[in-house]
Amino acid sequence: MSGITKSFGATQALRDVSLDVPAGRVLALIGENGAGKSTLMKVLSGAHAPDAGTMTLSGKPFAPSGPHDARLAGVGMIYQELNLAPDLSVEDNIMLGQERSQFGMLNRRAQQAKVREVLELLGHPDLPPSTPVRELPIAQQQLVEIARALASDCKVIVFDEPTSSLTRSDVEYLFAVIRRLKSTGLGIVYISHFLEEIRQVSDCYAVLRDGQSVGSGELSDTTDTDIVSLMVGRSVSELFPSVPHIPGEVVLKVAGLSGESSPVEVSFELRRGEILGIAGLIGAGRTELLRCLFGLDEAASGDAVRSPDVGVRTLGRRRPGYGDSPRQRIAAGFGLVSEDRKTEGLAQSRSIADNITYSRLKPYSCFGWLNLNRRRTAVADWMRRLHVKAASPEQSISELSGGNQQKVAIARVLHQEADILLLDEPTRGIDVGTKAEIYRLMGEQAAAGKAIIFVSSYLTELLAVCDRVAVMSRGRLKEVRAARDWTEEAVMAVAVSVNESVA
Repeated sequence: MSGITKSFGATQALRDVSLDVPAGRVLALIGENGAGKSTLMKVLSGAHAPDAGTMTLSGKPFAPSGPHDARLAGVGMIYQELNLAPDLSVEDNIMLGQERSQFGMLNRRAQQAKVREVLELLGHPDLPPSTPVRELPIAQQQLVEIARALASDCKVIVFDEPTSSLTRSDVEYLFAVIRRLKSTGLGIVYISHFLEEIRQVSDCYAVLRDGQSVGSGELSDTTDTDIVSLMVGRSVSELFPSVPHIPGEVVLKVAGLSGESSPVEVSFELRRGEILGIAGLIGAGRTELLRCLFGLDEAASGDAVRSPDVGVRTLGRRRPGYGDSPRQRIAAGFGLVSEDRKTEGLAQSRSIADNITYSRLKPYSCFGWLNLNRRRTAVADWMRRLHVKAASPEQSISELSGGNQQKVAIARVLHQEADILLLDEPTRGIDVGTKAEIYRLMGEQAAAGKAIIFVSSYLTELLAVCDRVAVMSRGRLKEVRAARDWTEEAVMAVAVSVNESVA
């Protein structure tokens, strides 16, 4: 890709960007949210036509008319959110859009031969072609997506944040597949915000910042600090900034809290000014615990008492007066940042101003009317405080990068003046610079007396940011220790344990 330029109205997303993807190597494409990575890959995949610049594929001019054209020419895209038809079989998903036919009839024999060929190439000939995709675990669904790209005889495969929803074992499974693909001579582009992952699987790197190429080279010749400095345009001394804060009195007591299936008899205490991390494998019940605490899921039994003198309880089925609806929880000082910001955490069709203020409109309301000027001023202040990059408070959430969307989601719970923050994977899918801002923000909120429950699958950040870390397994909270008393290996040992309790 040479001199690629792309604008959307007055916004210049790419400016004279060049990128070389070598055959038989893995190129890490690195940059902050909004740096232009996705736009550049959409140009490569035919979803966007560049305003200027040229592309060649295997030495021949390449100018796809659309995604299907690019795919047939040899460019495969593996997105963070898989694009599969769940009710179709493995075979039908792999061959979708490139079916084999003869005399106008589907040639099943030719299709099955092609499916066997690509699955053998991936080292997984045992994957049953007739199984509906919805019945496969997420790692095997991802394998089907990769097989579909290989079935079109692709020359370049792009992996866009492929590990954000995978367990550690699934990540290793994926990396083994990528190494196998590399050995066949494919060119691979790997996009990730996890630098340790990039070093595990990539050979070389290219960094984008503000739509421009700012650096490239061999990974073995550079440090993480150098890469981060290229990404953010300044020296970053701390990837995990620490803000001094001292936990105080107990502000939340949870005793024997159970949901319909998860959590199971969970008990713990949360202190004012404390960051309590919740670790565990996917499916351990971490998200379900937060949903029960916030009133989104019904609690089958147990108590959640909000401070000694405020009677917010969750007990039995949802009934008026028990304070177990999200509206009542918001009024009691709870704020939830959902792990799924796209479909659950934010209203994508609404503006930044709407998303920040919907859960607390009272400051701008007078006799049933909204004072929009006062609200706009307040929202602009929140955008400034959280460094939200956007044209104005009226800009649609859907037009923002993932990192800026996440900042808006956090601004919402701070604006509603929540003093118990339930943060479910708040740093998933965002760049290291934005992560550092969120870590600092969490520390500042703890220093201001907020109590924080922080769910994350990234153990490194839990151990670096939290005061205490609790580990969940199969719906149960197994053990709580000070963060300094844990290692990543110890956390995983508890997370995979099958005993009811761990010494």
